[in-house]
Amino acid sequence: MESQYKVNSNGGIESGATATTRVANKRNIRGWDLVLRFSALALSLAAAVVLGVDKETTTVSMTFFVVANAIACAHAAISLLLTLANRGGNKGIALMVVLFDLVMVALLFSGIGAALAIGLMGYEGNSHVQWKKVCNVFDKFCDQAAAAMGLSGAASVAFFLLVVLATLNLHKKH
Repeated sequence: MESQYKVNSNGGIESGATATTRVANKRNIRGWDLVLRFSALALSLAAAVVLGVDKETTTVSMTFFVVANAIACAHAAISLLLTLANRGGNKGIALMVVLFDLVMVALLFSGIGAALAIGLMGYEGNSHVQWKKVCNVFDKFCDQAAAAMGLSGAASVAFFLLVVLATLNLHKKH
């Protein structure tokens, strides 16, 4: 079955029944891609710095959280450069970047989960094993951890939106 829509030379979509209609522009998609990549870079960097500079970060899960955000930040910087350099549209590079974006979503969500589990122990305590609350003693650390988790969550959403954008772009091309 042949589609009634065709892509014209301007990047718009033509319908067989009407005149040329511009539904989506490649520049708009590339612009959102760059904005989301830069946002993911800034947010993951901020999350790593906010928790990484704190003196209380000795728990393995908190260290994992900082390292996960540092890895995501490095990926965002490299993928931003690759995206800017890949103006010719090399599909192999674009596919590799999207796959690593998906890996970053998983990495950041796992880091957030690990840090949140320990953070809740510090905030609530655990009466079953006689662990006391510590956030009433280490207010600044708990506040910094919560802020870092929020920043990291926003970065993971930015990476997720990049994957969604790539999927929609792939669907639009076919």
